[in-house]
Amino acid sequence: MKQIIITGVPEHFNFPWLKVIEDQPFLSEGIELVWRNEPKGSGPMNKAIREESTDLAIILTESFIKDRVEGNTGKIIGWYVHSPLIWGVHVAAQASPRDLSDIKSPSFLISRFGSGSHLMAFLLAKREGWNPHFLKFTEIGDLEGAKKAITHDTPQMFLWEKFTTKPLVDSGLFKRIGEIPTPWPCFVLVASKSALEHHHQIIAKLRDMVYEKAKDLFLERNSTKALSEYYSIQEKDIKSWLKNTRWAEDNCIKEEEISMVYKALSDLEIISKSATTKPSDFVASDLVNWIKS
Repeated sequence: MKQIIITGVPEHFNFPWLKVIEDQPFLSEGIELVWRNEPKGSGPMNKAIREESTDLAIILTESFIKDRVEGNTGKIIGWYVHSPLIWGVHVAAQASPRDLSDIKSPSFLISRFGSGSHLMAFLLAKREGWNPHFLKFTEIGDLEGAKKAITHDTPQMFLWEKFTTKPLVDSGLFKRIGEIPTPWPCFVLVASKSALEHHHQIIAKLRDMVYEKAKDLFLERNSTKALSEYYSIQEKDIKSWLKNTRWAEDNCIKEEEISMVYKALSDLEIISKSATTKPSDFVASDLVNWIKS
């Protein structure tokens, strides 16, 4: 039996994927769906797409755009979450900063260079007026690494999705001193070059099944309780997250949405200003309804 491997972070956003995979909708066609957790985030998922050790991945938009410019052969087959991701800015609970205005020498814990936690630090620096050339970074791997590395005596900031870290704020390990939303849709569905060649029709069907399952989360009375129990997040926080989350419902991608991410990364000098990748180069044109500006 053939397998299609799907990789994503072990967080509440990917619950619709887990539910579709539970159903194994393609067994009659000789295809098993396999989910792989990647707690280290978008950096390793970009690597997996490059190396074709995964067929599909749910990746932060800004991270894949950067990696695609740098040679990733995967392509976007659709948005996954169309609303912004709200990043919490955290320090150790007993650290001295009370809010972002108290930060004088910006230093960050990041999961990996090229990850969302790394790239969003530059957007935060731009917003707060910090010189991006003097930012300091310490690579810690994942959320577990941050829990070990965050200390009271060194006020290093750690950016991570705010509801994922909420239990750590509630428990007194982290203190949230600010937030920053992405200025664009936060997650893209990326297929490897091999998957596009060998599983073209299946991955399109699978994408649409996930869209439908995500839509169902808003309709099912027990979805809040199920998400709360599965991810150990309080129901009131799950309700707040669901209220502000908008999943993609179709395969439409606007050129201006991709261009906005590309321009922001270029302006921040995260990607080279001499890069020549066109917005349409990022998407699988035969699987996406590409809407030109």
